[in-house]
Parts: sequence; C-alpha cells; structure tokens
Amino acid sequence: NTIEFSGALHATLVKQVLLKNPSNYTLAYNVILVGRDAHDFSLPKGSTVTIPAGRQGFVNVEFTIRFLHPAEAVLLLISNRVDGIDGATMTFSLKAEVKSIEPLAIIRCRSPCYEL
Repeated sequence: NTIEFSGALHATLVKQVLLKNPSNYTLAYNVILVGRDAHDFSLPKGSTVTIPAGRQGFVNVEFTIRFLHPAEAVLLLISNRVDGIDGATMTFSLKAEVKSIEPLAIIRCRSPCYEL
C-alpha cells in the first residue's frame, strides 16, 4: 500500500492510516519510519498505537515539503504482544512530491535598468 503526499512547497500535510482490529484481543503496534527521507516524516501522536478488540485506531503521519525532489520512506507497524496475541507486521510506502510552488512573499522595488 502506498500513501501519497502531494502539495505546495513548504506545505505541511497530514495523512491518517486507519487500522481495524476485528479480533477479540487488544492489539498494540510500535510505529517506525525508515528509509532515505524518513527524517522528513513524523508521527505527531507518538510511535505507539493500541487498538482495543473490535475497534479501530489511527496512525497520523505528517510531512512538510522542504525540497523539490520527491521524498520516499517506509512506515512500519510492528506488533507488541498484548493479551498473549501478536498482530501482523504491516508496511506502507510513503511518497511525497511537490505539485506547486507558492511564493512566501513578493518584494517590489524600483531601479534603473541602464545608466551611463
């Protein structure tokens, strides 16, 4: 599965990954970001998520577009043993790209084009 981030240069984007737990046991995951540009992505709600039995949970992933080149990383969810049961390890590919460039400010000035 791929999670795509696209927007304007310097924009901060947040995506949510929905995790469902259909079992009768609580599941817990450690969330890790790895890869070439992993340092550009962050987990604003922390690196652990617990999903009660029969419920759902979310993992928020935040990315600020700082460069023009595409960014890539991998989101790993590694199960922690809770209630004597392990969940499946999950991976998601994270890809980001700049779709537009908005000026941060406009400066107007006057100067002669040519002077003898």
